[in-house]
Amino acid sequence: MLNNLIDRVRFLFRKDKELYLSLRDIIGFYPHDISYYKLALMHKSVMRRNEKGKPINNERLEFLGDAILDATVGDIVYRHFPGKREGFLTNTRSKLVQRETLNKLAEEMGINRLIMSSGRSSSHNSYMGGNAFEALVGAMYLDRGYDACMKFINKRILAEKLNIDKVAYKEVNFKSKLIEWCQKNKIKLRFDLLNQDKDAQGNPIFKFVVVLETVECCTGSGFSKKESQQKASKLTLERLKKEPQFIDEVFAAKTERTKMEEEPVNMVPDDAVESADKVEEESKTETPKVVNKEVVEEPQQKVYEEISEDITEEKTEEIHEDKETASDAKEDKTEEVDEFDLSDIEVKTEKDMSYDEIIAAAEEAAYKESQA
Repeated sequence: MLNNLIDRVRFLFRKDKELYLSLRDIIGFYPHDISYYKLALMHKSVMRRNEKGKPINNERLEFLGDAILDATVGDIVYRHFPGKREGFLTNTRSKLVQRETLNKLAEEMGINRLIMSSGRSSSHNSYMGGNAFEALVGAMYLDRGYDACMKFINKRILAEKLNIDKVAYKEVNFKSKLIEWCQKNKIKLRFDLLNQDKDAQGNPIFKFVVVLETVECCTGSGFSKKESQQKASKLTLERLKKEPQFIDEVFAAKTERTKMEEEPVNMVPDDAVESADKVEEESKTETPKVVNKEVVEEPQQKVYEEISEDITEEKTEEIHEDKETASDAKEDKTEEVDEFDLSDIEVKTEKDMSYDEIIAAAEEAAYKESQA
């Protein structure tokens, strides 16, 4: 009480009254040394330097505040959940101090409005608020000590902003987040089992590694496959957020894979083409092609039919010749018959001729025969 009264009296004589009042609303007390808090709110984009030429920004205080946050939150979680295993306590602390949570707290508590930075950096850096939150914790530690930081986390954060039980039992599916990111960026993802063993009590322990394309990322161990894959996914997501070179390596592997998939197929060997042509020619010989529903006759078929036509013509000519020969023979035979034709001789029957006339006719015929 006495300290607060003294701080209020001093406040009346401060130059930066607005900053003091703003910090009083955020952290719950008046700062003793305002320079720590000014430095905590100074982003590196401002590019200020001290008398020795060294840059002045909040990065060093951010490092210190990160360590103090882990210690104070770990202390609170340990006392709040008696009997819980180490894995549960670690996950709960990680959820309370993760970057998304700190960014949200910085926005709600008004820390973002106090950050000194270039306008472009503040609009493009999504971690600026969370980094300033950690730097403020570091400033509090230097200004008021560990107990002041513990009081700030307990009364200003966990009592007013966050429900520790709700956060602890909320399931954050890091594996689903990683799968969603990979699908969005068309990155191949798989979980490889590195080892399966048992601890001293006989409980199974699984160890998985996340592989993006061909790049082995982070590993995770747990008492179940789900737990180990969750841990590996969480660590991989943190690497993707903090290490641009790691992201470049993953996308380079993706580019190499897609390049190989898009390469044209090698040409078919010449001997294979010749074999294919030979088979095609043989198939043509065996079965005629059908083009526009008409049979395309092959050359051998045409030759066969031409020979058949010649044979048919020859046979036809032979038949005609045979017919002509037969006709000539018939005519010749007819002529031969005509030579012995006695139709021009008028013969009378015995009834019409007398005995003397018959004798005379016979003699006359004999005479003509002898003359011939």
